Amino acid sequence: MEENLNKFRVGDLPTVIYKPDFITATEESHLLEKIYGAPQSKWKSLKNRRLQNWGGVVHEKGLLPQDLPPWLTKITQRIREEAGLFPSAINHVLINEYLPDQGIMPHQDGPAYFPVVAILSLESPVVMDFIPHARLRESVDALTSNLANKGPSEKALATETDKFMDNHHAFSVVLMPRSLLIFKVNAYSDYLHGIKDCQVHRYDEAVNHVDDLVINKVDQTLGLDQDVQTVEDGDHKVIHRTRSRVSLTCRTVLKVHKNLFKF
Repeated sequence: MEENLNKFRVGDLPTVIYKPDFITATEESHLLEKIYGAPQSKWKSLKNRRLQNWGGVVHEKGLLPQDLPPWLTKITQRIREEAGLFPSAINHVLINEYLPDQGIMPHQDGPAYFPVVAILSLESPVVMDFIPHARLRESVDALTSNLANKGPSEKALATETDKFMDNHHAFSVVLMPRSLLIFKVNAYSDYLHGIKDCQVHRYDEAVNHVDDLVINKVDQTLGLDQDVQTVEDGDHKVIHRTRSRVSLTCRTVLKVHKNLFKF
């Protein structure tokens, strides 16, 4: 199955996969109906968004599980089958709702998860930023120090450093409604990922942007209904977020315990 995803790799890292139109508009509507039809008690409000937790309680030592509802099991099974990257069934899903001015600070997922994450986006596009982890800067410093001790020329030293940084630079991905983003291995472990908490997102540097395909896709997806505007703002291409986005973050916790306090 993984071979089928090769054509959906984006950017310089082979471990970032973006598949547009992973689900249909009808499937999107069905998922939103189930999400917003969940009991109010299922929502947890945070400072910059609200979320639903499905699958149980994640602890650094494992998962205290609860069965996923059938509507989530159906979509997670499909993601797993088409991706071919998860070692076992997806057993934990976080559903986040972001208002137009809300995002999430750059972060890494916890150590309890297998290092593959799939994010299904609904309703409204956003730009997700990937930022090299601070330890990569430390690796550059170590490389520079090591090379300096070997006595190369300044030009050779700069070339090696630049080469390292070219392979570990920040990048972003436009997440369209109904698309699926998968990232794994070094994109998972060496980078932080986040969404800026503002209503205007630049996407001219997005790795999945080619000419004006992103703009055209936004307009086609939303029927030019003004819910999302995509314009050229000076030298920059931007998305104006004017309605909420919902995302399903799907992951696998390998260690599953009936009681987290008994090992």
